[in-house]
Amino acid sequence: MIDHFSLGVRDLDRAGAFYDAVLAPLGYVRLVAWGAVADHPHRSLAYGPPGADAESTQGEAPLHLEERPDAAPAGPGFHLCFKAPHRAAVHAFHAAGLAQGGTDKGAPGLREHYGPGYYAAFLIDPEGWWIEAVTHGA
Repeated sequence: MIDHFSLGVRDLDRAGAFYDAVLAPLGYVRLVAWGAVADHPHRSLAYGPPGADAESTQGEAPLHLEERPDAAPAGPGFHLCFKAPHRAAVHAFHAAGLAQGGTDKGAPGLREHYGPGYYAAFLIDPEGWWIEAVTHGA
């Protein structure tokens, strides 16, 4: 359904360091960094599975971070949830996010009210975006 998604950020260097750290335990990497050019005047980064195409992947929607001076996170009700391969990755995501200046919005743990085996952690990134990592099952 989704080809890729973009988040506007005011400080691309800070956001890049944060997402490098929190996405690594989930198996995602920085795919490319683009500089500002005439037809796209904003610096940006793209993340996805190792070896993926930064523009579009089969089965995974790459995350793009785009530097914009007027960027602001979406309001209440919006958050992004990343797939984690196991519970240890959820813990590593959360710890890395806190170490990179994120704010705790829910420590790693079971949230059975969302479904059996729903194990997740929640953060607010340094730009104000609400993000989550989840794995399902034991």
